[in-house]
Amino acid sequence: MSPTLIFFGVSILVLIIAVGLVFFTNRRKNDNGLTPLAGLSFGFILAGLIFGSYRLIGYSLLGVGVVLAVLDMQRRSKDG
Repeated sequence: MSPTLIFFGVSILVLIIAVGLVFFTNRRKNDNGLTPLAGLSFGFILAGLIFGSYRLIGYSLLGVGVVLAVLDMQRRSKDG
């Protein structure tokens, strides 16, 4: 087996385990959903990963996403 095939196999296995944990763990009724700020930060991070080949744009988008995520965490900790 080639190392690339092993890597893909392990990646798929980890993804299946993560999905299983999400769906089969104890779900609480009062789960806090994704806030609009967290969704926006998630979008910026995904855009940064997509435009990763253009380093300046990719890293800038990743940085904005991380800053927004930190702001969201700070805002949620004050509310809770």
